[in-house]
Amino acid sequence: MYQEIQLSLPPELLHNAQETQKRIAKIAGVAENSITFFKLLRKAVDARKKPVLFSLKYGVWIEENPDEEEGFEPVLRNVTNAEPVHIAGLGPAGLFAALQLIEMGLKPVLIERGKDVRARRRDLAVLNKEGVVNPESNYCFGEGGAGTFSDGKLYTRSTKRGDTLKVLQLFHYFGASAEILLDTHPHIGTNKLPGIIQNIREKIIECGGEIHFNTRLTGILTQNNQITGIEINGGEKWKVNALILATGHSARDIFTLLHRQNILIEAKPFAMGVRVEHPQSIIDSIQYHCSVRHENLPAASYNLVKQVQDKGVYSFCMCPGGIICPAATADDIVVVNGWSPSKRDSPYANSGIVVAIETQDYLSAQNPSPLDGIHYQQKVERQAYISGGGKQVAPAQRLADFVNGRFSASLPECSYLPGIRSVNMKEVLPPLISKRLREGFSMFGKMMKGYLTNEAVIVGVESRTSSPVRIPRDNQTLMHPQVSGLFPCGEGAGYAGGIMSAAIDGMRCAAAAGRK
Repeated sequence: MYQEIQLSLPPELLHNAQETQKRIAKIAGVAENSITFFKLLRKAVDARKKPVLFSLKYGVWIEENPDEEEGFEPVLRNVTNAEPVHIAGLGPAGLFAALQLIEMGLKPVLIERGKDVRARRRDLAVLNKEGVVNPESNYCFGEGGAGTFSDGKLYTRSTKRGDTLKVLQLFHYFGASAEILLDTHPHIGTNKLPGIIQNIREKIIECGGEIHFNTRLTGILTQNNQITGIEINGGEKWKVNALILATGHSARDIFTLLHRQNILIEAKPFAMGVRVEHPQSIIDSIQYHCSVRHENLPAASYNLVKQVQDKGVYSFCMCPGGIICPAATADDIVVVNGWSPSKRDSPYANSGIVVAIETQDYLSAQNPSPLDGIHYQQKVERQAYISGGGKQVAPAQRLADFVNGRFSASLPECSYLPGIRSVNMKEVLPPLISKRLREGFSMFGKMMKGYLTNEAVIVGVESRTSSPVRIPRDNQTLMHPQVSGLFPCGEGAGYAGGIMSAAIDGMRCAAAAGRK
């Protein structure tokens, strides 16, 4: 007989198989020796009360053995001579679109403006050590897109996007730990993702797909409202019947290109704010109600949201045991993001804390343009660069000082490698954002006792939470309403928010392109 059993265990018993079996038997109402096999199906930390417990779900076999399980194996065909479908962008949306096309017997032809993972690492080293940005190879552009070096959290708030299990299974197939199939909030880690992305690339090529690095989309060719080709690197033209446009939310030149070619794009809401970094020990003590975290407990995280003066203020991309990184795509701006290694063992915890920005907050009253949101972002990013003093040094302020309107005479240690400079962040951020952040942080301090502290530092600016532009598409065909054969896809098109949802949207767009 097979049963599924819910069980709560304290951290010290998490890996004690004998005690686990004893408790499972008690819940199932059977003798211990009648349990022939059990396996963990789901794992989550329940820190709502003291003591902190693991909430676990087990599959249990009683007086019978489990059937032999078949491992997940994607159906990846040889598509060398198959019909091509072109994909612009080698991020999660583009990569998973390619895998879906191969399963359907179609040949993916991917173009990527940046470099492969190994070459990209060298550019990131220069960025972190010298503060020099390569505009084509950075934390946003290159093999794997922003997802490669952006933590690797694999969950989405949406329950309607598509097959989340398949995405997890594919990541596991290409090298991710089996833990991602168990955890409520699965996470790979920035140190592990590059190897997995390389494995996906090698499989695409092995199946007959094509990948072209250092290849930038500079034009879309159409005739009678049908895509006929693309221009790359400012001159060469390729014949194209279908294009999945998965260029990411930081490819501002693509939005400008579409607008210039009178291909419809729309302004949309987004969010902006700062990164806040605490010592991880502070977050652990708040969330786990203890002075020292047990070794079996992961670095604690948090999820915060409040309404402040008619706008949402909330945490975004919280990275326990993480690092703040420079995410600028040009030399004259400063943008910050965060990531965690697989073990989440950095002594710091960081999170974006952002304010919702509606279109009416930034659209020009005299001559509104769908690019106004980009201009709004650029203005704040440029001010952050000026305030930091150059070389990707970021403006910063102690958290309690920011809330109380005091200049920070000194700053705490920070994981942001290019360095931070003490400024009054009120002078960097627009009043719409600054005022709401101060009030929001004050509220968060009441929700989490110890959160509002000068041991924490805010670093600016967190401006790439999502795209300020949407590229419209038909809900059924997923094609652009004006250009048949053009499939806007992923975060850059405004239809995803993170690795998981981008991957799912990539698969959906590939299926739609295949049907066409």
